[in-house]
Amino acid sequence: MSGTRAQTLLALARAKGAVIATAESCTGGLISAAITDPAGASDIFHFGYVTYANTAKIRLLGVRQATLARYGAVSEAVACEMVSGALAGSGATLAVAVTGIAGPGGSEHKPEGRVCFACAATGQPPQSETIEFGAIGRANVRRATVDHALDLLIAALR
Repeated sequence: MSGTRAQTLLALARAKGAVIATAESCTGGLISAAITDPAGASDIFHFGYVTYANTAKIRLLGVRQATLARYGAVSEAVACEMVSGALAGSGATLAVAVTGIAGPGGSEHKPEGRVCFACAATGQPPQSETIEFGAIGRANVRRATVDHALDLLIAALR
């Protein structure tokens, strides 16, 4: 399914002259891999950040330690700072960020399958949301996260 989404994203981004960046935590680069799967992806994708550790989020994306301390890594606040950092550091015109708990594990307050998303275009405030995919297994959470992130990028270009 991601292949069709990636083809659609490629066509829309080319038509709009968009350049895309990603900031990924729980997906470990899978969104970037999906975007770059179709031939010609270099026309629209120049930069991907894989910031699995909080130190990487801070160093590479400018996520504030205070935000991490107050909300935790799995939060819309952190996703918004991640997407803003990706836009600022990459020169892209559109970016998506994800941070979540793919599993196994989680807690009462942050259950397995919770993923926070943020999407933003240059000069626009980030739009964020949290999806509860549930305890459907690590691979399924990551796959669903990739598909949803691609859908957010496609919607932003339409």
